[in-house]
Amino acid sequence: MATAINRTGRFRALSQRIAKAYCQVHLNVDTSDAQEVMERARRLVRAGFDDLARGQWHIDIASQLANVRTLFEGLDALLVMPATREAVRAASVQADKMLAAANTATETFEKLSGTGSGGLVNTAGRQRYLSQRLAKNYFLLAAGVNEKAVREQMVADAAAFKQGMSSLVASSVTNAAIRGDLLAGEQQWIFFSAALDRTPDMRGLRAVATTSERLLEVMDKLTAQYEVAVR
Repeated sequence: MATAINRTGRFRALSQRIAKAYCQVHLNVDTSDAQEVMERARRLVRAGFDDLARGQWHIDIASQLANVRTLFEGLDALLVMPATREAVRAASVQADKMLAAANTATETFEKLSGTGSGGLVNTAGRQRYLSQRLAKNYFLLAAGVNEKAVREQMVADAAAFKQGMSSLVASSVTNAAIRGDLLAGEQQWIFFSAALDRTPDMRGLRAVATTSERLLEVMDKLTAQYEVAVR
């Protein structure tokens, strides 16, 4: 069940990572790197569905996973379009729908686990999508999608990320690897947060692109550490 929480929860981050990279292409920021990130994220989504398909799930969770897949296919179809501002906006909206559906499925798995330990995997996994949505929204603002809701979401996500780290640090489930990844996550957050505070010129955009990927990598490792620790 911890593995299912991790895999399903990762769809949340991947939805935002895909939209982030698509917007990065629109902004002409390290375009080849952005395309590689986008393709890698799409492959991870498909691999995640393949992994979960091996399980025998209750009809409710199976329906929720099917909904996530449908929303991903909708997002995937948008990516063949040139990355104009309107196309980027549409991809962001679709990615947010996928995130919401994946979050519902993840929380269902957490409830089915019947233990508080599933919450740790979910919380660690949540940090992944918060980092990617923050970066995506930074790029959206740079692309001229200057909506009040985008700015408000960034403020809320930054606060949620810091709260999530505090919760994980306070958890009684820990070992040397977890402590190391928590420390690395806190350090990478400092770099990422500083990048988000920069003016969205080319240097700022590149800083957010690279630091968001580094933070995601650390939080993905941390989530995997919790997955193993709570089994």
